[in-house]
Amino acid sequence: MESVLIPPANAEFFGISLKIFGILIPMAGILLFLYIISKRLLPLQQAQPNIGTDRIGERIVAFLKVGIGQSRHPRFITAGIIHIIIFAGFLILALNSINLVIVGFIPGFTLPGLSGNVGSLYIVLKSIAATLVLIACIVAMIRRGLFTPQRYKAPEKYGHDHTAEAVFVLAIISVLMITDAFFEAAPIAEHLKTGVTEELIIPGTITWLFIAILKNASSSAVQSLYLISYFIHDIVFFFFLCFLPLGKHFHVITGLLNIFFAKLNKGSIKPVKWGISEDQLDDLESFGVKKITDFTWKHILDFYSCADCGRCSDRCPANRVKRPLSPRFISIKARDYIFDNYPIFNAPPKADAENADKMLIGNIFEEDEIWSCTTCGACEAECPLLIEYIDKIVDLRRAMVDEGMVPQSLQKPLGALSKRGNPYGKLEKKRSDWIKEKDFAAECEVKTLSEKQSADILYFVDSITSYDDRMILIARATSKILNAASINFGILGKAEKDSGNEVRRFGEEMLFCELKDQNIEAILKSGATSIVASDPHAFNTLKNEYSEIPKVEHISEIILRQLKEGKLTLSPETVGKTYVYHDPCYLGRHNNIYDAPREVIDAIPNIKRVEMTGNCKDKSFCCGGGGLMLFYEPEEEMRMGTIRVQMAKEASANVIVTACPFCMVNIEDAIKTSGLEGEMEVIDLAELIANHIK
Repeated sequence: MESVLIPPANAEFFGISLKIFGILIPMAGILLFLYIISKRLLPLQQAQPNIGTDRIGERIVAFLKVGIGQSRHPRFITAGIIHIIIFAGFLILALNSINLVIVGFIPGFTLPGLSGNVGSLYIVLKSIAATLVLIACIVAMIRRGLFTPQRYKAPEKYGHDHTAEAVFVLAIISVLMITDAFFEAAPIAEHLKTGVTEELIIPGTITWLFIAILKNASSSAVQSLYLISYFIHDIVFFFFLCFLPLGKHFHVITGLLNIFFAKLNKGSIKPVKWGISEDQLDDLESFGVKKITDFTWKHILDFYSCADCGRCSDRCPANRVKRPLSPRFISIKARDYIFDNYPIFNAPPKADAENADKMLIGNIFEEDEIWSCTTCGACEAECPLLIEYIDKIVDLRRAMVDEGMVPQSLQKPLGALSKRGNPYGKLEKKRSDWIKEKDFAAECEVKTLSEKQSADILYFVDSITSYDDRMILIARATSKILNAASINFGILGKAEKDSGNEVRRFGEEMLFCELKDQNIEAILKSGATSIVASDPHAFNTLKNEYSEIPKVEHISEIILRQLKEGKLTLSPETVGKTYVYHDPCYLGRHNNIYDAPREVIDAIPNIKRVEMTGNCKDKSFCCGGGGLMLFYEPEEEMRMGTIRVQMAKEASANVIVTACPFCMVNIEDAIKTSGLEGEMEVIDLAELIANHIK
């Protein structure tokens, strides 16, 4: 129906055509926005390369699922629902926003496809969306301003939080919804004065509310509000566009891009520098991230994309035990640093330019802050924008190692790894001593493939399971299972070196390359056609960071397959205990193996298993053993293992089943220090199954 009101492009104010403002406002807004974005792109242009355009199909799926589908937001239900409503509303209203801008200089303009019945349907959908977005904004402002969740708050040393900015942006969005509704309601209200309208009015929407208000107003008042609402919407829209890149709400622009370019190989660590082979590492002047432009362009995009939602820090076990690490502030401090040293509206003073080249450690990041990370991946599993933290932290550690900034407690195990191939400094020939125990040797034959014996499957034991007196029992249990399933297997013995999973995450890249090369040579020489590991750390690095070696599986996958094929049968549980499975970080979050261990446990007849609801699978809580943490003593209020044991107790379990020797060490110790010996116990999955083999 043709409007009875004068459209903005045809209206005049004191003889001046308002079309001029309909053209100038968008032009000024777009030019200013492009200028700001060009400034924000400078750090990305100066940053290091990054792979982000491979495996396009997977990236599109992640983009649609995590970006458009907002799949991670409901993990925090209240905030998630609010965000999904606002995001969905923005998607629906985007076409209308474009249309409104053009209406300012082309009267009656309608985007192609938005006329006729489709256009009428879109107007209805838009009215509902605008109403829901306004309600969501009001709820969010009340929640954020009056009942601020703890995860949004900032410790005093980091300055103020971003509540004021968040509320301000929500207010801007609310103004856009209100002015849009006024602009739509005004002509409908005028038509209703004649008793005729073709528009479908949805009761309860803000458009319906404003129609009810305006239909009793004079035509001149409606005309004025019509034009005022339009130009307020136009000005606020472009102000909002230019404001977004100035703070934490930059993620509105960069978030979807960040998801598309996100890292796909979650279990691996990025190379020292993309495009540089291991053979060329000696040619590099330095390793790791020392200044801000040593980060890759994707990592700087991460900093821009952080929404400061606090989900990462809320889930971070290091933050939970009060270590000096909060992943959220890795992003925030780096973003603030970039904003300070790459200002928008003035050239950086010489002092600021020099400051941009300063070592980040000791300038914006603390040594203990970076060493506190266990590389568990909880932060990355939680982030709705797929921000990467582990690679950044490893890159910062590489720089510290390069500068000799190594904690005293870690120097000895690193030296032992370099000299003996294990962090304990024990002789290589003792690596396979665990197979020589008389009773075990009589029951189970374990071949040593480095001694001219051959086997189909190589059991890669790794250092902790080879040398630690308690963890040796896991190696023996694993061997018994393989033997019971009639699997032809063997170990490398003295030819095996530490897998290097922790070494690489510690930042000692050259040592990792040395260990990896020695292991690859021994693996290929063994002639094995596949590899099994009982240690998720070894499993992870063999699978994700070694090349040209046979297929690698975790023992839980082997056991499950043997059970399904009938090659293993299990006896019933008779002790009447309640079991709970603890997901190791490097088996679960880093390699997505959650179901196999549970199915294996449940295959034991009569066993009772519970879950640590809310703290299992990809929400599992780290034991504290990743990244050489068994040798590092950080400042913390409580051990992570102690918290994990308490979670198991709250689930009414008295046996914790894990599938990782590092978890075994920490949980077993936590049971003792918590005074729960005799009340709770921990057992490895391989031990549990070995005990039930018929």
